[in-house]
Amino acid sequence: MEKENVTLLTDFILTGLTYEPKWQIPLFLLFLLIYFITIMGNLVLIALIWNDPQLHIPMYLFLGSLAFVDAWLSSTVTPNILVNFFAKSKMISFSDCMIQFFSFVISVTTECFLLATVAYDRYVAICKPLLYPVIMTNRLCIRLLVLSFLGGLLHALIHVGFLLRLTFCNYNIIHHFYCDIIPLLKISYTDPSINFLMVFIFAGSIQVFTILTVLVSYTLVLFTILKRKSVQGIRKAFSTCGAHLLSVSLYYGPLVFIYACPRSAQGDDQNMMDSLFYTVIIPMLNPIIYSLRNKKVIDSLAKMLKRHV
Repeated sequence: MEKENVTLLTDFILTGLTYEPKWQIPLFLLFLLIYFITIMGNLVLIALIWNDPQLHIPMYLFLGSLAFVDAWLSSTVTPNILVNFFAKSKMISFSDCMIQFFSFVISVTTECFLLATVAYDRYVAICKPLLYPVIMTNRLCIRLLVLSFLGGLLHALIHVGFLLRLTFCNYNIIHHFYCDIIPLLKISYTDPSINFLMVFIFAGSIQVFTILTVLVSYTLVLFTILKRKSVQGIRKAFSTCGAHLLSVSLYYGPLVFIYACPRSAQGDDQNMMDSLFYTVIIPMLNPIIYSLRNKKVIDSLAKMLKRHV
């Protein structure tokens, strides 16, 4: 029995976003603006937290870490989108593809854990204010941050390790704007069933754990505020928690559809649109939702502007 002739591939082609040629320049300018706002917004937030001693508390350390991860996630994906708008060749080597995917998984997974950490921090601060300094110590804060980044690193290593067992032959077109695991598994020559199982187990478990942490934390926060029967407090709680939950919903919604149900019949174009939310849009919105609505951050920003005017 003759063996089937196959050619091992060392390069892939990223199709990028689907658009008409007339939208090339407007879309490029739009994504460039989004990327600029994302990087500047998150870097300004990090600078404010770094330079203002009043913000050297667990809550703002978590927000600063979230800003760092948002900038990291956006920088992993968006520059590649911008380059592909005008690139004649959309080739990417196998090694570059693995590096981009590795960076992507670390940042996305770490952000999931950080969102849960921020929610837990708000729960302790509002529901147990007298115990907050005792519970949210610097040691616990650092441990939570280390575990968040370590969780992202381990999750990335697992999936990259299982990807390296696959072979890619004859077909090298990735229907996406960055190297993601589901499009890669779809063009694998080797049976990717074990990879799909790993995505379902690990990505699904992380999402369920962090989503439940966020929902339970903010639910308890709302109940605590409602018991106080303060109209102003209720309005502030609904405003703050509502904004946070909106951000979390926009972030987790696409993740659940793509990674918790990796074999769903959802089309490539729909997957790309879903991916845009948590890789491009959310990193731009998070500094506004989590920080620029915060009085201490606004006051710190005002002080910084006054010093430089």
